[in-house]
Amino acid sequence: MDVEPLVALRARVAEQVGKVVVGQREAVDLMLVALLADGHILLEGVPGVAKTLLARTLAASLALQFSRIQFTPDLMPGDVIGASIFNFQTNAFVLTRGPIFTQLLLADEINRTPPKTQAALLEAMQERSVTIDGHSHPLGPPFMVIATQNPIEQQGTYPLPEAQLDRFLFKHRLDYPTRDEELAVVARHGAGAVMVDPKAAGVVPVVEGAQLAALKAIVEDVRLADDIVAYVVDLVRATREHPSLQFGGSPRAAAMLASSARALAALEGRDFVLPDDVKRLAVPALRHRLVLAPSAEIEGQSVDGVLTQIIERQAAPR
Repeated sequence: MDVEPLVALRARVAEQVGKVVVGQREAVDLMLVALLADGHILLEGVPGVAKTLLARTLAASLALQFSRIQFTPDLMPGDVIGASIFNFQTNAFVLTRGPIFTQLLLADEINRTPPKTQAALLEAMQERSVTIDGHSHPLGPPFMVIATQNPIEQQGTYPLPEAQLDRFLFKHRLDYPTRDEELAVVARHGAGAVMVDPKAAGVVPVVEGAQLAALKAIVEDVRLADDIVAYVVDLVRATREHPSLQFGGSPRAAAMLASSARALAALEGRDFVLPDDVKRLAVPALRHRLVLAPSAEIEGQSVDGVLTQIIERQAAPR
């Protein structure tokens, strides 16, 4: 099986994103993996670390139809999925499609809207369809949600429930850039406060929609050996048995981790999955699905810390 087209895709996307965004290579890789594995990604970071810009630039580099929803406390489900509106001229209801009818949806500050509106994304993220007035309308392919949230502001926010978090393949935390990266950011974008337009910055599509479907088909053929399957399952099951965790990963978490490992292996130029692929993706794939035990919270432990312990202790196949 030839995975070179995926290796080339990774390099070309990184090149295009690099025209606008400095650093954040791990975020770019995880977004590509999520797209190829039919997943979604939650980006968490303080304001100004390029969460929105990353989503816009990725869409531009892949020629994906892009929509952005700014989530606010007064946003209603109909503002997301659309509604049937009565047309008095024709005496008939006309479907007005919401911004969710796209290929790459940026759910900006998703935790600023009430659970009722957050739930409008559940069917779309899981089933790639939305139901309006009893009628189902398909989305994509492809269809991917990139959601963002700010970890430091709690006032006026609505934490995502577990069912919503479980729809995301990854939760990635964007840190501040290094000093050298920040110097490059200021030198490149310090002339104005307006967000850079990726197309104006020279970002061009590196793949068309039909080609993307073919690349996803290659990922599905990446070999997942039985011992790797057992490793993924045992790793996730260990999260359910750890005394510091009140709730561990679900079978869906194990399946999604295996699927994402396939995509990463292909991007790395292999037609088979290694234990290192699973290890690299385990934290972003599981951190948002686990709940610390009260005693562990009192002791100051973190989900990431416990996950790291589990990964280090779990025997990997040779």
